[in-house]
Amino acid sequence: MNTTEQRPDLDWPEGYPRTAPSEREPYPGNITLGHREAFESIDEELSRWGALLQRVEFAAPAYVNDSRIPHKSSDPDDPGVVAYFRREDDHADEGYAIACDRWDSLRDNARAIALYARRKRLAERCGVTTADSEFETARLPPGDEDAASSDVIAVEPEPDRDPHEVLGVAEGAPDPVVKGAFRELVKEAHGDQGGSEKWDVGELKQARDELLD
Repeated sequence: MNTTEQRPDLDWPEGYPRTAPSEREPYPGNITLGHREAFESIDEELSRWGALLQRVEFAAPAYVNDSRIPHKSSDPDDPGVVAYFRREDDHADEGYAIACDRWDSLRDNARAIALYARRKRLAERCGVTTADSEFETARLPPGDEDAASSDVIAVEPEPDRDPHEVLGVAEGAPDPVVKGAFRELVKEAHGDQGGSEKWDVGELKQARDELLD
């Protein structure tokens, strides 16, 4: 039984800068998620950000029963991933996208997209900016599909994140605020509380310890 469906080459925006194959490398952070979980995390993080995932693009065969996930044995020459989505309260023709081809595997680029959405959500939580301006960074212009692709945002996440950003607290936040933010995020990350991000607890602990030192 055929469990995959063939995909065309990745539809990356024409003329948009790409990472040269020779410059791609493994993601330097601690990604402990498996292949499927990394792609599922895109939908999870976008949902928490108040967005609806519409489709995920990649240059590899996808599972027939889940077109948003490439087959785990896929190792395409082009590992780029693009997530197209819209806000829950927008019209269907209002589109946004986040793309990443910085890393050398589909899994790492998919996870980078999810982490980018997560950082945007945390920035909004601590009052750094408004939700509208955060979403604007990924807005697609109106028009046909080719035109829409021209403003896709490419993600190049930093390997070492600032501990304030990780916990979503302002610089100079007092210890009780740091500890409270840590407890809240651990509850969200812990599988026993209905979360699915056990891989993230180590990063949260490291950020807490750095800020409390």
